[in-house]
Amino acid sequence: MIVLGIETSCDETAAAVVTDAREIRADVVLSQLDDHTPYGGVVPEIAARAHLEHLDGLIRRAMAEAGIGFGDLDAVAATGGPGLIGGVIVGVMTAKAIAAARGLPFVAVNHLEGHALTARLTDDVAFPYLLLLVSGGHCQLLAVEGVGRYRRLGTTIDDAVGEAFDKTAKLLGLGYPGGPLVEKAAARATNPGRFELPRPMLGRPGCDFSFSGLKTAVRRHVEELGGVLTEADRDDLAAAFQATVAEVLADRCARAIRRFKEEHPQGGALVVAGGVAANKAIRARLATLAGKHGMPFVAPPLRLCTDNAAMIAWAGIERFRLGESDPLSFAPRPRWPLDPTAAPAIGRAGVGSGVKA
Repeated sequence: MIVLGIETSCDETAAAVVTDAREIRADVVLSQLDDHTPYGGVVPEIAARAHLEHLDGLIRRAMAEAGIGFGDLDAVAATGGPGLIGGVIVGVMTAKAIAAARGLPFVAVNHLEGHALTARLTDDVAFPYLLLLVSGGHCQLLAVEGVGRYRRLGTTIDDAVGEAFDKTAKLLGLGYPGGPLVEKAAARATNPGRFELPRPMLGRPGCDFSFSGLKTAVRRHVEELGGVLTEADRDDLAAAFQATVAEVLADRCARAIRRFKEEHPQGGALVVAGGVAANKAIRARLATLAGKHGMPFVAPPLRLCTDNAAMIAWAGIERFRLGESDPLSFAPRPRWPLDPTAAPAIGRAGVGSGVKA
């Protein structure tokens, strides 16, 4: 089975060709970083126009790299949401056009499910497993019990962790995107224990997260330094922030592990996915935690942590081989929770429920 995947949910335009033998024949991603950096974040209108301008060329390139024609495809999969709706529409309409012209099945993929199932593409992880999904717009702990079967154990009540990285980077004057820049600064720190930061939700019952107060604490330290930071100030504060995030994530995951093992005593892996999963310090902390609890730890290769079309093609394969596809009347969704039965997050609307921030 060969599937073309299309991803246009935020600020990466991507196309990929993947087989049901877990072979990634092509994986092409065009970043819009230069377009959005002057604004300190993603501008939806700019993102949608860039998708429209570049997607056709990326699809042609992916098909050429895979060495196939459209007649060799078994299905076309595209991110149907959640995300910035203008970009999602571009990807969905392009996939529908290919499907209609070639008489192919169309599969609308939940972008979050793409991240959730990446570990099955890269490591053939068996169900069930515990997933920490961490990105710019999402921070959730989920029991993954099958394709389309997700139970949310915890979510952020305010900011997503990737959003906290971006805002902290802005406070420190590091630029955008925040995640990799904070990680680089933290690696340069000479006194990583210099600043004390709060550990939101640490030790509390449940598996929910909170990062708004942590971001505020960083701002207060910046203000106490007079708003003018030396390179050492930036590096040490970045290290403190990163270490705090890693500790909080590990604490919340530890609670989720205990709950997951009660419900699934046969076991399963701890999987981390999403853009923040590319952070090496966080990966190392979670790997240690998983080992402590006797669980395999799986994190996708760094290039498959950030948004990509290979994960969309694979999620399309997972659904299609179960006999699932979507009509061409499918409507793109700005919000699309993995667990629709879960209660809404307490804080900012959309966090943990489908808005790409």
